[in-house]
Amino acid sequence: MRKKVLLMGKSGSGKSSMRSIVFSNYVAKDTRRLGATIDVEHSHVRFLGNLVLNLWDCGGQDAFMENYLASQRDHIFRNVEVLIYVFDVESREFDRDLHTYTQCVDALAQNSPDAQVFCLIHKMDLVQEEARESLFQDRQNALRERTRLRKGVTCLATTIWDETLYKAWSSIVYTLIPNIPTLERHLAHFAEIAEAEEVVLFERTTFLVISHAAGAQDAEHPDPHRFEKISNIVKQFKLSCSKMQSQFNAFELRAHNFSAFIDVLTPNTYIMVVMSDPAVQSATTLMNIATARKYFDKIEANDRGSKDQR
Repeated sequence: MRKKVLLMGKSGSGKSSMRSIVFSNYVAKDTRRLGATIDVEHSHVRFLGNLVLNLWDCGGQDAFMENYLASQRDHIFRNVEVLIYVFDVESREFDRDLHTYTQCVDALAQNSPDAQVFCLIHKMDLVQEEARESLFQDRQNALRERTRLRKGVTCLATTIWDETLYKAWSSIVYTLIPNIPTLERHLAHFAEIAEAEEVVLFERTTFLVISHAAGAQDAEHPDPHRFEKISNIVKQFKLSCSKMQSQFNAFELRAHNFSAFIDVLTPNTYIMVVMSDPAVQSATTLMNIATARKYFDKIEANDRGSKDQR
């Protein structure tokens, strides 16, 4: 199953940088050497089962945008599942950017009326911290007024320098995975059986968060962005392993009040299991993961089979 995702926005807004970090294992400082996108760059990213993201990174120069909206209108905006539109928060031409965005949304409404729209208010690290929330709310209100689609728009504040990038892209990918309810049900069951405080499922290549479940002792955590921070940290660690010609397979961390285990679950996922009892033996948790592996493998296999029949 291929799902078409448009990545659009003004030239220089940061589209290709975020795509390179999430999908091509770049680190933030290395994105400075990326050149401007010419016309449309296509990439195919395989996720769970047979889900393939057909990502169209559309160059944002004025000439290209005019072409997308005129002669290529049907080609660009037909059969779109998700439009990701990136706004440079420091742009001095926001009204003009908003006009171009509105034209894209109108084209989307004509060709893919059920598409979902995510607007990323990007480069938020360049805004003084005390002004970020107010500026984001202003941008969000303006975008909601202009988005005349059945599913409206979801606005997210991002920067390539922290976990907000992973938070945004995890939210986007979450909406595209068809078997999420089944995964979440089995993940919650596993958390209960294993007596885990938290269980998190990550996509193997990008390390984006797919889903998570909490045990019966669940309480509100003081850090709501912890999973995306882990995504960022583990991704950097995997890159370090690659540079040393080593392969990242599993990870174990023990502290005075918890233990965390990251291990391969299926060919497409990693699982993280957090235990609040530091006395729990590693072998017990790893055995639980090994036992769960065949059930989650079966979910993916069934998902692949059902899609092959369509």
